Amino acid sequence: MNISVELTLTPLQDNFEPPIIDFIKKLRTSGLTVKENPLSTQVFGEYQEVMAVLNKEIEIALESVENGLLYIKIVKSDRSDYEPHF
Repeated sequence: MNISVELTLTPLQDNFEPPIIDFIKKLRTSGLTVKENPLSTQVFGEYQEVMAVLNKEIEIALESVENGLLYIKIVKSDRSDYEPHF
């Protein structure tokens, strides 16, 4: 089963950019399809593979911040080729 996951990491601290950048760079090296925009990062692939990568990298990301939020949306389909029609 393929999934699409949207992630938004929000460190609640003054120096918030480095943990976000590290998280995205690790996702990029995972071999999964990763897309970014100014508000979130999307990861696409087979459920077990995506969740295994996210399980590891989310733990590392949350350990790297004093306090933080991580928003996750999961869609049951690979939406990596989506293009707006308007």
